[in-house]
Amino acid sequence: MFSPYYAWAHARGRAADPEDHCALNVCLYGPGARRWTMTERGRSRVGRDARHFAIGPSAVRWDGTRLSIEIDERAVPFGQRVRGTITVHPEALCRFTVPLDDGARHRWGPIAPWARVQVEMRDPSLSWRGHAYLDSNEGDEPIDRPFAEWDWSRASLADGSTAVIYDVRQKVGADRVLALRFGRDGRVEPFEPPPRQPLPRTAWRIDRTMRTDAGVPARVVETLEDTPFYVRSVLESGLLGERVVSMHETLNVPRFASTAVRLMLPWRMPRTR
Repeated sequence: MFSPYYAWAHARGRAADPEDHCALNVCLYGPGARRWTMTERGRSRVGRDARHFAIGPSAVRWDGTRLSIEIDERAVPFGQRVRGTITVHPEALCRFTVPLDDGARHRWGPIAPWARVQVEMRDPSLSWRGHAYLDSNEGDEPIDRPFAEWDWSRASLADGSTAVIYDVRQKVGADRVLALRFGRDGRVEPFEPPPRQPLPRTAWRIDRTMRTDAGVPARVVETLEDTPFYVRSVLESGLLGERVVSMHETLNVPRFASTAVRLMLPWRMPRTR
């Protein structure tokens, strides 16, 4: 979605081949273990079938009950090894999808709204187990055509269900707000989104917001990624009468589509064939 090489291929007036622009994005946070890798590889380094997707030396495999992600990458900007295995155990699979834009050319849906994860890293040496979430975005056109920005958040609720809010601002048309609760029994229920609250601007001067219950201020616990166009944070807020901790992201699409940002992106997203 964020590949500058894919955008430049479109700008040259020809349809870009998505399989010529594939990357595995790995982000590790924590003292002494912070790593970022997102090396794009061309079609000759990509192979896939119904249960296997190889991107260079890394691969994603589905055995019918669990998803295994074998990581063998180099971090930027210093080239540290990033190697290990992430295993995602879905507690249930979901076939729900919904359009994000009025033209229904961009769609989102959770694959496993509730899952368990086991992380075993060799480089750097660390491991943990915990809760996981897996979803999918797909589109029939570049994201800078319909969207101006969005805020997204995902939180686990006390009963084990997962609540997701997609707060989308389109270039043309009204805002689209998706507020959905995914129950452990497989039910998907919409709920009334709470009011929008502004959050502190980022170091790159990006405005971001969070929908939180009236009278329950949202608080930024930690900002994990702060870039010129994208922010990933951990927030505390109110949702459906509970105090929750959410993963949150803000995407500023005009910033992403700007020439300056696309010229900066190869420093974070190198490409190799």
